[in-house]
Amino acid sequence: MDAGPAPETPRASPRGPVFYGWYVVAAVFVIHTVACGLIFYNLSIFLKAFVAEGGFTVSAASNATALFFVSSGIAGLAVGWLLDRYDPRWVVTSGALLSGAVLASAGHVTAMWQLYAFYILFGIGNAAVAVIPGMTIVARWFTRQRSKAIAYASTGLSLGGIVFTPVSAGLIERYGLMDAAYWLGLVLVIGVIPVALIVLRASPEAIGQAPDGDPPRRSADGSLLPPDGVSFEQAIRSRFFILCTTAFVFSMMAQVGSLAHQFRLVSTRTGDDQMAALAVAVMAAASIAGRLVGGAVLSHVASKTYLYAIYVLQALSFILFAFVQGPAGLFIASAVFGSTVGNMQMMQPLIVAEAFGLKSYARILSVSQMITTCANAAGPALLGFLYVAAGGYELAYLAITVSSALGFASLYAAGPVRALLDAQEKTVQG
Repeated sequence: MDAGPAPETPRASPRGPVFYGWYVVAAVFVIHTVACGLIFYNLSIFLKAFVAEGGFTVSAASNATALFFVSSGIAGLAVGWLLDRYDPRWVVTSGALLSGAVLASAGHVTAMWQLYAFYILFGIGNAAVAVIPGMTIVARWFTRQRSKAIAYASTGLSLGGIVFTPVSAGLIERYGLMDAAYWLGLVLVIGVIPVALIVLRASPEAIGQAPDGDPPRRSADGSLLPPDGVSFEQAIRSRFFILCTTAFVFSMMAQVGSLAHQFRLVSTRTGDDQMAALAVAVMAAASIAGRLVGGAVLSHVASKTYLYAIYVLQALSFILFAFVQGPAGLFIASAVFGSTVGNMQMMQPLIVAEAFGLKSYARILSVSQMITTCANAAGPALLGFLYVAAGGYELAYLAITVSSALGFASLYAAGPVRALLDAQEKTVQG
């Protein structure tokens, strides 16, 4: 990312008592709450609705859901390129418009090709409105307080599950998918676009500031200096990028598979859709708590050490899901799982920024997310296949427990987080 265009005039003064970056964090928090609540967390709701109302099999709906992650990952590459060159407000607005329109059409999906088109377009919209733009913008605004800022902003990813999962499930149960989808699509557009257009700014340099509210860094001629960091080409060829991305492939594939099937698992074992919606809300609440704890703990604990602990908890949650049957046990499993969900989603953008800096951050993150997200597509499909083959979820959840263990091993093999940046700094000093 270069120094960008000449500073623009923000709608809110950057010279007030509050650093403008925190307004950006609040805006990303709201966008994530609305967008992820109505897109990401609704995947499990739609899976059940398409089976019940659309006449699709569990296996077919699970396979179609996989296309969401493939299209989202591939589209993320274009989003990363756009974020390095254009105002992110227009990227987010376009994503919200597309996602809202696709969401509103859910009730009209009756054929397999329509189901595939639904998830492909939904994934493209998700890439432009959620994690990549939100985390890229927040990472640019902070350096010293980055872990805290990302934790606060990404909390919206989990709050969306608490707020919108019960609402979506209740509306679909009461009015049917067709009528409910129109309202859900409208809420997504209204909840995202005004906030994005009014508050978001590409970077502190765009309004004449610097990360954390520090004085802007300028060259000898007075122009703003570009952000520090390694090049895109160096980053994606590095050992840490390859193995750390592999670690997230295993962990996020397992996480997404569980998220896509959690609602149906709880509903099947308890016979109660509202109980299932409550379990998803418990998971989302635990995700918020875990993310906020993580933002504080990461100021004192190395990011890699903290991530090891998350892998262990994730594996434990899958073992619980494999065997517990009653509501109390399912709520406990949901809480343990939720404590890992928010942290895992937060750690990928955070560790990428820590490892490679901000020079090419959007493109590096988009490639890592693309690889991870495309691999995520196997999660729902794998659980759906194993559910049908074994006649239940026990074997499926034990299988993704192995995936967590492989993620732990890959992270260990990745080596030091800042190896590339430290080597570059030594070269410059030498």
